[in-house]
Amino acid sequence: MKSERNLILFLLALLILSACSEDKKENPGRPNILFIMADDHAYQAISAYSDKLLKTPNIDRIANEGMLFTNACVTNSICAPSRATILTGKHTHINGKIDNGMPFDTTQVTFPQLFQKAGYQTAMYGKLHFGNNPKGVDDFMILPGQGYYINPKFITPKGDTTITGYVTDIITDLTIEWLDKKRDKDKPFMMMYLHKAPHRPWWPSPEKFKAFTKKTFPEPETLFDDYSNRGSAARTAEMNLLHHLRYGHDSKIRPETIAEMGGVSPDVPPVMWDGIDGFTGPYGRANAEQKALYDPVIDSINLWFKNNWPTMSDVEKMRWKYQRYMQDYLGSISSVDDNVGRVLDYLDESGLAENTMVVYTSDQGFYLGEHGWFDKRFIYDESFKTPLMIRWPNQITPGMTNDEMVQNLDFAQTFLEAARINAPEDMQGESLMPLLKKDRASWNRDAVYYHYYEYPAVHMVKRHYGIVTKEFKLVHFYYDVDEWELYDRLNDPQEMKNVYEEAEYAGVVKELKTQLAELRVKYKDSQALDQKYIEMTGME
Repeated sequence: MKSERNLILFLLALLILSACSEDKKENPGRPNILFIMADDHAYQAISAYSDKLLKTPNIDRIANEGMLFTNACVTNSICAPSRATILTGKHTHINGKIDNGMPFDTTQVTFPQLFQKAGYQTAMYGKLHFGNNPKGVDDFMILPGQGYYINPKFITPKGDTTITGYVTDIITDLTIEWLDKKRDKDKPFMMMYLHKAPHRPWWPSPEKFKAFTKKTFPEPETLFDDYSNRGSAARTAEMNLLHHLRYGHDSKIRPETIAEMGGVSPDVPPVMWDGIDGFTGPYGRANAEQKALYDPVIDSINLWFKNNWPTMSDVEKMRWKYQRYMQDYLGSISSVDDNVGRVLDYLDESGLAENTMVVYTSDQGFYLGEHGWFDKRFIYDESFKTPLMIRWPNQITPGMTNDEMVQNLDFAQTFLEAARINAPEDMQGESLMPLLKKDRASWNRDAVYYHYYEYPAVHMVKRHYGIVTKEFKLVHFYYDVDEWELYDRLNDPQEMKNVYEEAEYAGVVKELKTQLAELRVKYKDSQALDQKYIEMTGME
């Protein structure tokens, strides 16, 4: 009798242990968060969205093993403001970082602070863009400002240091080292792995530089856009490939080459950042061994330019500048993809992948020759939309695609809910968890709000705000103009025709203006704030 009772107790213990084991498998505790962000990475340059330009098999893994968002967008398409929105979960008119020049409101709570307070170990490696002491981060190595592609300098809690090598490789080395050797393995982690690439001026690694200058890329249909049927903002922006890409800064034409040619026409002066233009900046930081790897390719580019440029038509020059742009931009991204693969492989090999949410995004989109442009800033799709994919094993069904209107405003609350941390009530986004869990019924957003401020300034994109739905985009350009634009996103996906004045869209305009006014109230924006920021930036 006693032996039977012992057998029953033994079997019960086995059942309890098995149940606990299953529960642990399904609910393994708070997830780790790995937030990967590139700088100016256009969704068009990720093969999960389109493989016309480039194959990105490692970044694609995140989409294939998780969820790909096709309507992800930003609230303000410019670097530092986007990052401030991501950190705070608030629009830029609330966190103060409306443009790259205005200061961030350091009294704002950032989501890393909340993770740190909740017992997570937090780290940030790579490009923050603003501030030298990130809040809520246990360990960091961040680039000062824009940072350097070659032999980058880093700001650390223990002081500044310079590391020899290529920045994309180095940031990855540091990230893997932290994950492998520095983190507290008894705590969940929230790691921000932030690439400088592919920010201008585009400098691939030597091997990518050599390989990509031999490639030719398809031209966008709107490369020679004349901006008819649009307002004055598109016509007056200064980011045209032919007229505004710089020879040395962007195309790798040596100053000596231009001097030998007696100048080039149009004679565009170099862009100077901290007294150094894009050519002499990265190249000037290279040591003799590194320069020896770059020189043969640069020499080849310069010889071709000197022999051909003077007799080329504007159409030929535009096409040449586009190819040079794509070769360097996409070469830089290829290194990002390789290095993302290294980190994903480490997660797999270390056993961390199963309980780690991996996010890949950019601080905004970017123009890759569409409308003849480079850069970002506009509410138009190529700069407004941003890549976003999230992998979370056992939580997100692999291979899913989602077309809801989501924003970088939503990231903080999503991460906090995933980690079961309460989000502050003053955050303005919405957690993406219902979408990740296939619960669309709990998602009720049908429009997003956008506001861009940095004008007059580099690239001269006018101040504007607007509302975007899946079907339409209504924009108000203001300050030195008072112009409205409406785009039919379904019937005119390239946004080539402003239909604001067309009678058949009168009802749409009326409805969207009402919704836009409601969004301005909801997000605490207003005409008074517009004027305040005009005055604060010294524009009045």
